[in-house]
Amino acid sequence: MKKISVLVVDDSALIRKLLSEIINSQPDMEVVGVAADPLAAREMIRAMNPDVLTLDVEMPKMDGIDFLERLMRLRPMPVVMVSTLTEKGSDVTFRALELGAVDFVSKPKIDIVSGLKEYGNEIADKIRIAKSARLKRHMSIPVTKSATADAVLPVVLNRISSTEKLIIVGASTGGTEAIKEFLIRMPPNSPGILVTQHMPEGFTKSFANRMNSICKISVTEAQGGERILPGHAFIAPGHSHLLLKRSGANYITELNHGEPVSRHRPSVDVLFRSAANCAGKNAIGVILTGMGKDGAAGMLEMHKAGAHTFAQDEASCVVFGMPKEAIAAGGVNEIVSLKDMARCVLSKLSSIGSHSNRI
Repeated sequence: MKKISVLVVDDSALIRKLLSEIINSQPDMEVVGVAADPLAAREMIRAMNPDVLTLDVEMPKMDGIDFLERLMRLRPMPVVMVSTLTEKGSDVTFRALELGAVDFVSKPKIDIVSGLKEYGNEIADKIRIAKSARLKRHMSIPVTKSATADAVLPVVLNRISSTEKLIIVGASTGGTEAIKEFLIRMPPNSPGILVTQHMPEGFTKSFANRMNSICKISVTEAQGGERILPGHAFIAPGHSHLLLKRSGANYITELNHGEPVSRHRPSVDVLFRSAANCAGKNAIGVILTGMGKDGAAGMLEMHKAGAHTFAQDEASCVVFGMPKEAIAAGGVNEIVSLKDMARCVLSKLSSIGSHSNRI
């Protein structure tokens, strides 16, 4: 089987060496070249035609964003960004995802050697995802033992009756752009929204701020204990599971630092289960693009609890993993393209009654 060919672009010789070691240690991929700047990378792309590019953000001669913009316009190819865990770095990373990068790897600020090696499997997985996403092929996830939502939150069957509606969203690879497409179409009086996107700590706050600056609704990173009101969306922080809870007649957010579920913290399964427990038929579930099956079991629980559920269709997904698994599990009512998702969700909400506007 032909190995995935990777070109590593980074101005740090140490990072180039570490990434090369990680990639070359994988049986199904190899580094075919390394470049210290985009100008050298441009020539190597022409000569080597690599399957995937890993690209640093800050480099000499031309920064990674300018290079990515030109690359996607003239010679589109799968790109995984290598970004530093800083607020500035995260803002630039989201710009890269907007331009067409498939995903990003967090470059640790300290102890780079052990930090990158620790994320070796994640880096390799993201390179595999990038290649398959561009080629419209979808990989099966290796079966590994992992915790379920039981580890964080038990199933509760005695739900408190309420008429207030909520929208519960989960996503992973490609999700930042999909969530943006969804949230930007939400009107100021939309029901409260909770979002879990697989993203490391340090990026979720910047992502929430970015969404807040372009959306009609208020978007913030959840802190825990906030009352969920119409016109407000809360993004799960990268360090904790986000849960929906009840406080009397009100819905509130709760954070939980329990073990990873489906290999993730925050986990979509945990958020969806909490919505099934607390909101039942008053919640709308939405699962968007992403690799793996996090959210499939939780969406089935929401579905069984009476929630109406939506999955993004294959044609509009960067990676049709999480939606595909949710559909296969039998927990999805409707399969909808990303461009139609917000309209369909709002239409369904109108058909089941308007949400409460009590303050």
